[in-house]
Amino acid sequence: MCWIGNPRYSQPLNPTDDKKWGLLAQLGVRMFVIGFATGFQPRYFSQHAWFILLPELPVSVLRYLEMFVFAPFILLWLIMRHNITVIVAGSPFEGSIGALAKNVARLFGRRVTLVVESHGDFEVAVLEQRQVSFRGVYRWLMNKAATYAFRNADVLRAVSNSTRQQINRWLPDKSVIQFMTWTDVSAFRDRTREIPVSQAYDIVHAGALIPRKGVHTLLDAFAQVAPEVPEAHLWIIGKPENAVYTAQVQAQTSALGLENRVTFVGAVNQQELAKYMLRARAMVLASLSEGLPRVVVEGMMSGLVVIASRVSGIPEVIEDGVTGYLIPPEQPAILADTLRRMYANPDVETMTQKARAFAEQFFSETAYVDGYRRLLSGAVQARRDD
Repeated sequence: MCWIGNPRYSQPLNPTDDKKWGLLAQLGVRMFVIGFATGFQPRYFSQHAWFILLPELPVSVLRYLEMFVFAPFILLWLIMRHNITVIVAGSPFEGSIGALAKNVARLFGRRVTLVVESHGDFEVAVLEQRQVSFRGVYRWLMNKAATYAFRNADVLRAVSNSTRQQINRWLPDKSVIQFMTWTDVSAFRDRTREIPVSQAYDIVHAGALIPRKGVHTLLDAFAQVAPEVPEAHLWIIGKPENAVYTAQVQAQTSALGLENRVTFVGAVNQQELAKYMLRARAMVLASLSEGLPRVVVEGMMSGLVVIASRVSGIPEVIEDGVTGYLIPPEQPAILADTLRRMYANPDVETMTQKARAFAEQFFSETAYVDGYRRLLSGAVQARRDD
Protein backbone atom coordinates (compact mmCIF):
# COMPACT_ATOMS: atom_id res chain seq x y z
CA MET A 1 0.00 0.00 0.00
CA CYS A 2 1.49 3.35 -1.01
CA TRP A 3 0.40 6.86 -0.06
CA ILE A 4 1.35 9.71 -2.41
CA GLY A 5 0.85 13.36 -1.54
CA ASN A 6 2.49 16.68 -0.77
CA PRO A 7 3.08 16.54 3.03
CA ARG A 8 6.60 17.20 4.34
CA TYR A 9 8.21 14.67 6.64
CA SER A 10 11.30 14.95 8.83
CA GLN A 11 13.76 12.16 9.61
CA PRO A 12 13.03 10.89 12.20
CA LEU A 13 9.33 11.64 12.05
CA ASN A 14 8.02 14.31 14.40
CA PRO A 15 5.88 12.96 17.30
CA THR A 16 2.59 13.65 15.51
CA ASP A 17 3.58 11.84 12.29
CA ASP A 18 5.17 9.03 14.29
CA LYS A 19 1.88 8.48 16.11
CA LYS A 20 -0.17 8.62 12.90
CA TRP A 21 1.88 6.05 11.01
CA GLY A 22 2.25 3.90 14.12
CA LEU A 23 -1.54 3.69 14.30
CA LEU A 24 -1.87 2.95 10.57
CA ALA A 25 0.60 0.10 11.02
CA GLN A 26 -2.35 -1.66 12.70
CA LEU A 27 -3.70 -2.20 9.18
CA GLY A 28 -1.22 -5.04 8.91
CA VAL A 29 0.06 -4.18 5.43
CA ARG A 30 3.45 -3.06 4.24
CA MET A 31 3.27 0.70 3.79
CA PHE A 32 5.19 3.12 1.57
CA VAL A 33 4.88 6.91 1.50
CA ILE A 34 5.91 9.25 -1.33
CA GLY A 35 6.10 12.87 -0.20
CA PHE A 36 8.57 15.68 0.40
CA ALA A 37 11.50 16.01 2.75
CA THR A 38 11.92 19.05 4.99
CA GLY A 39 14.88 20.37 3.06
CA PHE A 40 16.75 20.05 -0.19
CA GLN A 41 18.10 16.55 0.47
CA PRO A 42 16.00 13.54 -0.64
CA ARG A 43 15.30 10.95 2.04
CA TYR A 44 14.63 7.23 2.13
CA PHE A 45 14.08 5.63 5.52
CA SER A 46 11.81 3.31 7.48
CA GLN A 47 9.70 4.31 10.50
CA HIS A 48 6.44 2.32 10.62
CA ALA A 49 6.38 2.78 6.82
CA TRP A 50 9.02 3.23 4.14
CA PHE A 51 9.32 6.94 3.31
CA ILE A 52 10.55 8.03 -0.12
CA LEU A 53 10.86 11.80 0.09
CA LEU A 54 11.65 14.20 -2.73
CA PRO A 55 13.66 17.39 -2.10
CA GLU A 56 11.51 20.29 -0.94
CA LEU A 57 12.10 22.80 -3.72
CA PRO A 58 11.37 26.42 -2.76
CA VAL A 59 8.70 27.16 -5.38
CA SER A 60 5.36 25.34 -5.45
CA VAL A 61 5.32 25.03 -9.25
CA LEU A 62 8.71 23.30 -9.12
CA ARG A 63 7.43 20.91 -6.43
CA TYR A 64 4.42 20.04 -8.60
CA LEU A 65 6.73 19.45 -11.56
CA GLU A 66 9.10 17.37 -9.44
CA MET A 67 6.25 15.19 -8.21
CA PHE A 68 4.79 14.68 -11.68
CA VAL A 69 8.21 13.82 -13.17
CA PHE A 70 9.58 11.43 -10.53
CA ALA A 71 6.61 9.96 -8.67
CA PRO A 72 5.28 7.82 -11.59
CA PHE A 73 8.64 6.03 -11.85
CA ILE A 74 8.80 5.54 -8.08
CA LEU A 75 5.29 4.10 -8.08
CA LEU A 76 6.08 1.74 -10.94
CA TRP A 77 9.22 0.60 -9.15
CA LEU A 78 7.20 -0.09 -5.99
CA ILE A 79 4.56 -1.97 -7.97
CA MET A 80 7.07 -4.13 -9.83
CA ARG A 81 9.66 -4.57 -7.06
CA HIS A 82 7.54 -4.58 -3.89
CA ASN A 83 4.19 -5.75 -5.28
CA ILE A 84 2.24 -2.66 -4.27
CA THR A 85 -1.44 -3.28 -5.07
CA VAL A 86 -3.11 -0.19 -3.55
CA ILE A 87 -2.24 3.47 -4.22
CA VAL A 88 -3.74 6.15 -1.96
CA ALA A 89 -3.54 9.61 -3.55
CA GLY A 90 -3.89 12.62 -1.25
CA SER A 91 -5.76 14.68 -3.84
CA PRO A 92 -7.12 14.31 -7.39
CA PHE A 93 -3.87 15.83 -8.68
CA GLU A 94 -1.68 13.16 -7.12
CA GLY A 95 -4.47 10.82 -8.18
CA SER A 96 -3.60 11.50 -11.82
CA ILE A 97 -0.06 10.27 -11.09
CA GLY A 98 -1.48 7.17 -9.45
CA ALA A 99 -3.78 6.63 -12.43
CA LEU A 100 -0.84 6.80 -14.84
CA ALA A 101 1.13 4.27 -12.80
CA LYS A 102 -1.92 2.03 -12.54
CA ASN A 103 -2.48 1.99 -16.30
CA VAL A 104 1.17 1.43 -17.17
CA ALA A 105 1.40 -1.39 -14.61
CA ARG A 106 -1.60 -3.04 -16.26
CA LEU A 107 0.45 -3.34 -19.46
CA PHE A 108 2.86 -5.54 -17.49
CA GLY A 109 0.09 -7.69 -16.06
CA ARG A 110 -0.02 -5.97 -12.64
CA ARG A 111 -3.40 -5.00 -11.23
CA VAL A 112 -3.44 -1.99 -8.91
CA THR A 113 -6.39 -0.27 -7.25
CA LEU A 114 -6.44 3.49 -6.86
CA VAL A 115 -7.90 5.40 -3.90
CA VAL A 116 -8.39 9.13 -4.54
CA GLU A 117 -8.91 11.38 -1.52
CA SER A 118 -10.20 14.95 -1.35
CA HIS A 119 -9.19 17.07 1.63
CA GLY A 120 -10.53 20.38 0.34
CA ASP A 121 -11.99 22.34 -2.54
CA PHE A 122 -9.60 21.11 -5.23
CA GLU A 123 -11.33 23.15 -7.95
CA VAL A 124 -10.56 26.61 -6.54
CA ALA A 125 -8.42 26.27 -3.40
CA VAL A 126 -5.06 26.22 -5.19
CA LEU A 127 -5.99 29.31 -7.19
CA GLU A 128 -6.92 31.10 -3.95
CA GLN A 129 -3.75 29.94 -2.23
CA ARG A 130 -1.21 31.98 -4.17
CA GLN A 131 -0.80 34.35 -7.06
CA VAL A 132 -1.01 32.24 -10.20
CA SER A 133 0.05 33.36 -13.65
CA PHE A 134 -1.98 32.11 -16.61
CA ARG A 135 -4.89 31.12 -14.33
CA GLY A 136 -6.95 29.83 -17.24
CA VAL A 137 -4.21 27.43 -18.33
CA TYR A 138 -3.59 26.38 -14.74
CA ARG A 139 -7.27 25.65 -14.16
CA TRP A 140 -7.48 23.68 -17.44
CA LEU A 141 -4.51 21.52 -16.43
CA MET A 142 -5.96 20.89 -12.96
CA ASN A 143 -9.31 19.90 -14.40
CA LYS A 144 -7.67 17.51 -16.86
CA ALA A 145 -5.63 15.93 -14.03
CA ALA A 146 -8.70 15.57 -11.80
CA THR A 147 -10.77 14.12 -14.64
CA TYR A 148 -8.10 11.50 -15.38
CA ALA A 149 -7.79 10.61 -11.69
CA PHE A 150 -11.51 10.21 -11.11
CA ARG A 151 -11.95 8.23 -14.32
CA ASN A 152 -9.47 5.67 -13.01
CA ALA A 153 -10.35 5.79 -9.30
CA ASP A 154 -11.61 2.61 -7.69
CA VAL A 155 -12.33 4.01 -4.21
CA LEU A 156 -13.03 7.60 -3.11
CA ARG A 157 -12.58 9.32 0.23
CA ALA A 158 -13.85 12.68 1.49
CA VAL A 159 -13.10 14.43 4.81
CA SER A 160 -16.39 16.37 5.07
CA ASN A 161 -19.87 16.61 3.64
CA SER A 162 -18.81 19.48 1.39
CA THR A 163 -15.90 17.54 -0.11
CA ARG A 164 -18.19 14.53 -0.54
CA GLN A 165 -20.70 16.68 -2.43
CA GLN A 166 -17.97 18.05 -4.66
CA ILE A 167 -16.76 14.53 -5.52
CA ASN A 168 -20.35 13.48 -6.21
CA ARG A 169 -20.65 16.28 -8.77
CA TRP A 170 -17.76 14.68 -10.64
CA LEU A 171 -18.81 11.06 -10.05
CA PRO A 172 -22.52 11.02 -9.14
CA ASP A 173 -22.89 7.25 -9.20
CA LYS A 174 -19.86 6.30 -7.09
CA SER A 175 -19.96 5.82 -3.31
CA VAL A 176 -17.60 7.84 -1.13
CA ILE A 177 -16.05 6.80 2.19
CA GLN A 178 -15.95 9.74 4.58
CA PHE A 179 -13.81 10.34 7.67
CA MET A 180 -11.85 13.26 9.04
CA THR A 181 -8.19 13.94 8.33
CA TRP A 182 -5.58 13.00 10.92
CA THR A 183 -4.88 15.12 13.96
CA ASP A 184 -2.94 14.23 17.10
CA VAL A 185 -5.72 15.21 19.49
CA SER A 186 -3.74 14.07 22.53
CA ALA A 187 -1.44 17.10 22.14
CA PHE A 188 -4.49 19.30 22.84
CA ARG A 189 -6.88 17.06 24.77
CA ASP A 190 -4.49 15.74 27.41
CA ARG A 191 -3.21 19.07 28.70
CA THR A 192 -4.48 21.51 31.29
CA ARG A 193 -5.14 25.07 30.22
CA GLU A 194 -2.60 27.57 31.52
CA ILE A 195 -5.28 30.26 31.89
CA PRO A 196 -9.07 29.76 32.20
CA VAL A 197 -10.63 30.85 28.95
CA SER A 198 -12.77 33.45 30.78
CA GLN A 199 -9.57 35.14 31.99
CA ALA A 200 -7.63 34.91 28.71
CA TYR A 201 -7.46 37.63 26.05
CA ASP A 202 -5.05 36.44 23.35
CA ILE A 203 -6.16 35.34 19.89
CA VAL A 204 -4.45 32.65 17.82
CA HIS A 205 -4.48 32.19 14.06
CA ALA A 206 -3.10 28.81 12.94
CA GLY A 207 -2.53 28.15 9.25
CA ALA A 208 -0.10 28.73 6.42
CA LEU A 209 0.36 32.34 5.34
CA ILE A 210 -1.46 32.20 2.02
CA PRO A 211 -4.28 34.40 0.67
CA ARG A 212 -6.88 31.64 1.12
CA LYS A 213 -6.47 31.74 4.91
CA GLY A 214 -7.74 35.32 5.17
CA VAL A 215 -5.11 36.70 7.54
CA HIS A 216 -5.63 40.14 5.98
CA THR A 217 -9.29 40.03 7.07
CA LEU A 218 -8.31 39.04 10.60
CA LEU A 219 -5.80 41.90 10.85
CA ASP A 220 -8.39 44.46 9.75
CA ALA A 221 -10.88 43.11 12.29
CA PHE A 222 -8.34 42.97 15.11
CA ALA A 223 -7.34 46.58 14.43
CA GLN A 224 -10.95 47.61 15.14
CA VAL A 225 -11.12 45.68 18.42
CA ALA A 226 -7.59 46.09 19.79
CA PRO A 227 -8.14 49.58 21.31
CA GLU A 228 -11.16 48.21 23.21
CA VAL A 229 -9.27 45.19 24.62
CA PRO A 230 -5.78 46.44 25.51
CA GLU A 231 -4.78 43.06 27.01
CA ALA A 232 -5.35 41.23 23.73
CA HIS A 233 -2.47 40.01 21.56
CA LEU A 234 -2.75 38.30 18.19
CA TRP A 235 -0.41 35.38 17.50
CA ILE A 236 -0.20 34.46 13.81
CA ILE A 237 1.18 30.94 13.64
CA GLY A 238 1.99 29.22 10.38
CA LYS A 239 4.53 28.69 7.67
CA PRO A 240 5.13 31.74 5.44
CA GLU A 241 4.34 29.61 2.39
CA ASN A 242 3.56 32.53 0.10
CA ALA A 243 6.38 35.06 0.39
CA VAL A 244 4.50 37.84 -1.41
CA TYR A 245 1.42 37.45 0.78
CA THR A 246 3.53 37.21 3.94
CA ALA A 247 5.20 40.52 3.09
CA GLN A 248 1.77 42.06 2.41
CA VAL A 249 0.24 41.08 5.76
CA GLN A 250 3.37 42.14 7.63
CA ALA A 251 3.20 45.53 5.90
CA GLN A 252 -0.51 45.66 6.72
CA THR A 253 0.32 45.05 10.38
CA SER A 254 2.68 48.03 10.38
CA ALA A 255 0.24 50.25 8.50
CA LEU A 256 -2.45 49.48 11.10
CA GLY A 257 -0.07 50.34 13.94
CA LEU A 258 -0.23 46.81 15.36
CA GLU A 259 3.49 46.01 15.55
CA ASN A 260 3.32 45.63 19.34
CA ARG A 261 0.01 43.75 19.33
CA VAL A 262 0.67 41.15 16.62
CA THR A 263 3.43 38.52 16.51
CA PHE A 264 4.25 36.38 13.47
CA VAL A 265 5.47 33.12 14.96
CA GLY A 266 6.17 30.97 11.89
CA ALA A 267 5.63 27.22 11.62
CA VAL A 268 5.44 25.13 14.80
CA ASN A 269 4.67 21.50 15.56
CA GLN A 270 1.40 20.49 17.18
CA GLN A 271 2.91 20.34 20.66
CA GLU A 272 4.08 23.96 20.37
CA LEU A 273 0.78 25.04 18.83
CA ALA A 274 -1.03 23.53 21.81
CA LYS A 275 0.96 25.78 24.16
CA TYR A 276 -0.28 28.89 22.38
CA MET A 277 -3.85 27.63 22.30
CA LEU A 278 -3.89 26.70 25.99
CA ARG A 279 -3.24 30.28 27.04
CA ALA A 280 -5.48 31.99 24.46
CA ARG A 281 -9.15 32.91 24.53
CA ALA A 282 -9.98 32.34 20.89
CA MET A 283 -8.72 30.90 17.63
CA VAL A 284 -9.77 32.63 14.41
CA LEU A 285 -9.73 31.02 10.98
CA ALA A 286 -11.02 33.56 8.45
CA SER A 287 -10.54 31.31 5.43
CA LEU A 288 -12.06 31.73 1.98
CA SER A 289 -12.31 27.95 1.51
CA GLU A 290 -11.31 24.79 3.38
CA GLY A 291 -11.99 21.10 3.51
CA LEU A 292 -12.54 20.28 7.13
CA PRO A 293 -9.51 21.87 8.81
CA ARG A 294 -8.15 19.85 11.68
CA VAL A 295 -7.08 23.03 13.45
CA VAL A 296 -10.75 23.74 14.21
CA VAL A 297 -11.02 20.45 16.10
CA GLU A 298 -7.68 21.12 17.78
CA GLY A 299 -8.91 24.50 18.97
CA MET A 300 -12.11 22.98 20.34
CA MET A 301 -10.07 20.30 22.12
CA SER A 302 -7.92 23.05 23.67
CA GLY A 303 -10.93 24.62 25.35
CA LEU A 304 -10.86 27.94 23.54
CA VAL A 305 -13.46 29.70 21.44
CA VAL A 306 -13.21 28.95 17.73
CA ILE A 307 -14.32 31.62 15.27
CA ALA A 308 -14.23 30.39 11.69
CA SER A 309 -15.63 31.14 8.25
CA ARG A 310 -18.92 29.61 7.22
CA VAL A 311 -17.31 27.76 4.30
CA SER A 312 -16.80 24.16 3.18
CA GLY A 313 -16.89 21.66 6.04
CA ILE A 314 -16.52 24.11 8.93
CA PRO A 315 -20.29 24.44 9.66
CA GLU A 316 -20.33 20.67 10.13
CA VAL A 317 -18.34 21.04 13.36
CA ILE A 318 -19.27 24.50 14.68
CA GLU A 319 -22.80 25.39 15.78
CA ASP A 320 -22.94 29.17 15.63
CA GLY A 321 -23.33 30.72 19.07
CA VAL A 322 -23.31 27.32 20.78
CA THR A 323 -19.92 25.67 20.21
CA GLY A 324 -18.23 28.65 18.51
CA TYR A 325 -18.95 31.39 16.01
CA LEU A 326 -19.36 31.29 12.24
CA ILE A 327 -18.55 34.33 10.09
CA PRO A 328 -18.74 35.15 6.38
CA PRO A 329 -15.32 35.30 4.69
CA GLU A 330 -13.73 38.64 3.84
CA GLN A 331 -16.04 40.67 6.09
CA PRO A 332 -13.73 42.33 8.66
CA ALA A 333 -16.51 44.43 10.21
CA ILE A 334 -18.58 41.32 10.96
CA LEU A 335 -15.51 39.52 12.31
CA ALA A 336 -14.76 42.52 14.55
CA ASP A 337 -18.32 42.44 15.93
CA THR A 338 -17.95 38.68 16.51
CA LEU A 339 -14.73 39.27 18.46
CA ARG A 340 -16.59 41.78 20.62
CA ARG A 341 -19.36 39.22 21.26
CA MET A 342 -16.76 36.64 22.16
CA TYR A 343 -15.03 38.93 24.67
CA ALA A 344 -18.37 40.00 26.17
CA ASN A 345 -19.81 36.48 26.42
CA PRO A 346 -20.45 35.82 30.14
CA ASP A 347 -20.98 32.10 29.48
CA VAL A 348 -17.82 31.50 27.46
CA GLU A 349 -16.78 28.56 29.67
CA THR A 350 -19.99 26.69 28.81
CA MET A 351 -19.44 27.32 25.09
CA THR A 352 -15.94 25.86 25.20
CA GLN A 353 -17.07 22.87 27.26
CA LYS A 354 -19.73 22.06 24.67
CA ALA A 355 -17.19 22.50 21.87
CA ARG A 356 -14.71 20.15 23.52
CA ALA A 357 -17.39 17.51 24.14
CA PHE A 358 -18.38 17.66 20.47
CA ALA A 359 -14.75 17.43 19.28
CA GLU A 360 -14.06 14.38 21.44
CA GLN A 361 -17.10 12.66 19.94
CA PHE A 362 -16.36 13.80 16.37
CA PHE A 363 -12.75 12.61 16.04
CA SER A 364 -11.01 9.60 17.52
CA GLU A 365 -7.87 7.69 16.65
CA THR A 366 -9.88 4.47 16.46
CA ALA A 367 -12.32 5.97 13.94
CA TYR A 368 -9.40 7.21 11.84
CA VAL A 369 -7.79 3.77 11.58
CA ASP A 370 -11.19 2.16 10.97
CA GLY A 371 -11.71 4.62 8.10
CA TYR A 372 -8.58 3.34 6.40
CA ARG A 373 -9.64 -0.23 7.07
CA ARG A 374 -12.82 0.53 5.12
CA LEU A 375 -10.77 2.09 2.31
CA LEU A 376 -8.48 -0.94 2.20
CA SER A 377 -11.45 -3.32 2.16
CA GLY A 378 -13.00 -1.30 -0.66
CA ALA A 379 -9.74 -1.43 -2.59
CA VAL A 380 -9.46 -5.21 -2.14
CA GLN A 381 -13.04 -5.68 -3.33
CA ALA A 382 -12.46 -3.40 -6.34
CA ARG A 383 -9.41 -5.48 -7.30
CA ARG A 384 -11.47 -8.67 -7.14
CA ASP A 385 -14.18 -7.12 -9.29
CA ASP A 386 -11.71 -5.81 -11.89
